[in-house]
Amino acid sequence: MRAPVLLVAIAAAGVACGADLRSPAAPGPNDVAVLVGAGDIGVCGAAGSLATGKLLDGEQGTVFAAGDIAYPDGTAEQFRTCYEPAWGRHKDRTRPAPGNHEYGSPGAAPYFAYFGSSAGPAGLGYYTYRKGAWQVFSLNSNGDSVDTRGQIDWLGRELAATGASACTAAYFHHPMFSSGPHGVVPPMPVVPEFWKVLYAAGVDLVISAHDHIYERFAPQSPDGAPDSQYGIRQFIVGTGGAPLTQPVRRVANSETVLSTFGVLRVTLSPQSYRWEFLSTEGGAVLDSGTGACHGKPR
Repeated sequence: MRAPVLLVAIAAAGVACGADLRSPAAPGPNDVAVLVGAGDIGVCGAAGSLATGKLLDGEQGTVFAAGDIAYPDGTAEQFRTCYEPAWGRHKDRTRPAPGNHEYGSPGAAPYFAYFGSSAGPAGLGYYTYRKGAWQVFSLNSNGDSVDTRGQIDWLGRELAATGASACTAAYFHHPMFSSGPHGVVPPMPVVPEFWKVLYAAGVDLVISAHDHIYERFAPQSPDGAPDSQYGIRQFIVGTGGAPLTQPVRRVANSETVLSTFGVLRVTLSPQSYRWEFLSTEGGAVLDSGTGACHGKPR
């Protein structure tokens, strides 16, 4: 666990305040890592929340929790009684991102208290860490609750430091594109800014939630144009246990959309990745595929 004093010292020295000090600086060429998880998770007594937590029991790797983790207001009591029985046993390997429901409590304070240093510096809600050969970014898409300019500037600096050929993924709660109910309104203002910076840096994958569906998109640019060479592949995994919703329209570049509880497993290999969406119905794989990492657009 990183000590808060050390985090302050690192930030003062100009190094990324969210850097994972426990990860190796130079992974080997054959390193393989796994990210597995979902968003929209902890509803008290919900069968879906308990089922996705049980699904994680049989999965290895780092758990991502893509926001709206404890319903409805992200209070300390709701983390204890709604999230903890479902996913709490995986807390030590969870790297979360905050959702809008976490900010039902002022400053999302119970979220930061519950996850501690695993959520990055308290009050910010964004950080980066290394998994195998990949650099991973957990971002805070609640633009009205965080210093947007500071986060965007930090993201640009950190992406520049990863190198042009690095494989890179990011996750944050609000999606840029969605066929679900939230997709009929513009995304949170900070999200298009994320996408512009991520695309310019050659980021490969983005995972979001917010709409309670699973959806996979073909690689695309921030303006929604298909881009098989440099585009970002977006997943929506709002299937962690909150009541499911149905797609209201099929938006451009959507390849698969499902309304079922489950988690997304992403296997991160040097220069490539594989995804599998696992259903709570016996762990069946309902969607899968592979992709290759790419460099920055020219």
